[in-house]
Amino acid sequence: MKILIVDDEEMIRAVLREYIEFEGNEADEAQDGMEAVRKCRENDYDVILMDVMMPRLDGFSAVKEIRKFKDTPVIMLSARSEEYDKLFGFELGSDDYVTKPFSPKEVMARIHAVTKRAAGGDGKPHDIYEFEGLRIDMVGRNVYVDGERAELTPKEYELLFYFVENRGVALSRERLLNKVWGYDFYGDDRTVDTHVKMLRGNLKEYRKFIVTLRGLGYKFEA
Repeated sequence: MKILIVDDEEMIRAVLREYIEFEGNEADEAQDGMEAVRKCRENDYDVILMDVMMPRLDGFSAVKEIRKFKDTPVIMLSARSEEYDKLFGFELGSDDYVTKPFSPKEVMARIHAVTKRAAGGDGKPHDIYEFEGLRIDMVGRNVYVDGERAELTPKEYELLFYFVENRGVALSRERLLNKVWGYDFYGDDRTVDTHVKMLRGNLKEYRKFIVTLRGLGYKFEA
């Protein structure tokens, strides 16, 4: 893996780099958000470790810019543990949030977790997923509930597939609108809520896998 470490504290970057390289990965560094955005335009990374409080451009603003052209998994690093900060980070599209002071081992575990989720759960992409009696055929574009095929609208398929591909990840309504409907869509959050409601109805008892995150959006947990 190639991992970008973004933090204005040189010591933190050095410690994280040591652990990352010890496990056989490649590490790159940026000392503020401006440098991080530039490097992400020029390079591809598997994970970005993004500090929140930095000079010139803070971590939240940097993630917002990076999300305009890259979907690289992002783990936020912050000395602040307030729920608002975490929710704001998730809403911008970050995948995890680690509070300082942290153990480098914990950070490495979080890195492995987000890359595993991004790859489909076990490091390899899948065509078919099964969650109890719910069977999802991504290639065949079929969904079965207890052996019976569910009739979904095209947008419901796309929404469910995006949930499954990002299972375990908190997804804001804005992110769902951008990824499922597209950046040029002019609808509002109610569009997402309406489609989630219809999708849940078609999934019957397995609607339980789509969890509502109050004030943020949804998460697929199975």
